[in-house]
Amino acid sequence: MGSEPTTQSVTIFGSEYKIKGADPDYIQTVAAYVDGKMRELERRLATGTPTKIAILASLNIADELLRERAERVRLDKELVERA
Repeated sequence: MGSEPTTQSVTIFGSEYKIKGADPDYIQTVAAYVDGKMRELERRLATGTPTKIAILASLNIADELLRERAERVRLDKELVERA
């Protein structure tokens, strides 16, 4: 069986959150990624509330995800055509 979920603290954009998951290293990696995206936007925006920065970071991350999915579909189709 897999590891039991554990709860750990992560800090994202200066706020602490309790996150439950089986892999603490993965949780830290995800939290650091989100924190990095938010801090990048904070540097680029002249002004922005934490909520606005979080929403824009979420949109950027969703864009990355959807582009990666589209690329995977394209590559899967290309592989099928070659087979």
